[in-house]
Amino acid sequence: MSAALTAICATGAQAEIRVGVLHSLSGTMAISETTLRDVMLMLIEQQNANGGLLGEEIVPVVVDPASDWPLFAERARELLTVHEVDVIFGAWTSVSRKSVLPVIEELNGLMFYPVQYEGEESSRNVFYTGAAPNQQAIPAVDYFLEELGVETFALLGTDYVYPRTTNRILEQYLLDAGIPQENIFVNYTPFGHSDWSSIVSDVTALGEGGQQVGVISTINGDANVGFYSELAAQGVTADEIPVVAFSVGEEELAGLDTGPLVGHLAAWNYFQSADTPENEAFISSWHEFIGDENRPTNDPMEAHYIGFNMWVQAVEAAGTTDVDAVREAMYGLEVPNLTGGTAVMLPNHHLAKPVLIGEIEADGQFTIISQTDPVPGDAWTDFLPESAVLTSDWPGLECGMYNTETETCVQIQSNY
Repeated sequence: MSAALTAICATGAQAEIRVGVLHSLSGTMAISETTLRDVMLMLIEQQNANGGLLGEEIVPVVVDPASDWPLFAERARELLTVHEVDVIFGAWTSVSRKSVLPVIEELNGLMFYPVQYEGEESSRNVFYTGAAPNQQAIPAVDYFLEELGVETFALLGTDYVYPRTTNRILEQYLLDAGIPQENIFVNYTPFGHSDWSSIVSDVTALGEGGQQVGVISTINGDANVGFYSELAAQGVTADEIPVVAFSVGEEELAGLDTGPLVGHLAAWNYFQSADTPENEAFISSWHEFIGDENRPTNDPMEAHYIGFNMWVQAVEAAGTTDVDAVREAMYGLEVPNLTGGTAVMLPNHHLAKPVLIGEIEADGQFTIISQTDPVPGDAWTDFLPESAVLTSDWPGLECGMYNTETETCVQIQSNY
């Protein structure tokens, strides 16, 4: 699919409901985002087969922002003003979401954002269906501390807002847990980085004193291919230096030789290996739709599944696609997730979801080794002093950044 706009319509349909799909289909993030375009098309096709929405056919309007962060803003404006979409499902990186944010707030658009992120945000115009740090990063660090006895941490990330903010939170969390500053190694690399030899060598050197080293990875996009390949090339096994990744799922592993990666970890809210009837049906529908039994599912796909179903419920409850009415209908909505249990939309525009830790298997799937009850997502972390005093409550306080000490609503969003 080209970078040009593509609208997929049912033949003969005179549809009025349009869903914008804003995912990179080219560039460094296409490895992760193309599948999210595909799953949105599947979900829309299924809804249309069930009668559409409010008696109308749903038309997906697909654009390619091409892993170009300013282009995300341009494409979002195009979707809202030229194509007049009723909702947008899109973005992966936080820098792309931050690019879209002022556009949808100016135009009162509505976006569902499906990927784990750094938190420290709660926009009136965004519903965050991926994990906040307390639903992924913090539980992963706890697993390293409590189950694996990690004493020295290498925080490796791509150089943009999500890794930098997440690692600020994790550094403070580790210091509070008694890990000395000298045992926390932090490194950032550009998008698409490919030469990992010296960085992996530096990480292995951290364990020369006999301490257990663990890697917390916020590496995004196709840079993961080079990183994991270099681990294998240097003979680094999970027993020696375990890696837990926040942006590597089944889709990213599909392009790798996973044999040397067996035992490394990922933290998400969903894995394809979840053994539930809902997940079995989802996987079956996906394979039928995509025409490939080997195409995996992953966590952000489940986030779109939850978000789309919640939006449909909210539109039906409101009787309209009007953004303000749909937003009001969203609070408290429940949708079965694919790992068992129910996802609930909270007043802070985040979900309550379970936290899962999975271990990479040779076939590119994950064995789930830890699963929690649903954890409410925090818009503002408790582990940074400037954020600990903030709360988000849109239906109650009409504010996403409320200072509980001064009892005032801060209008400017934090943007690290």
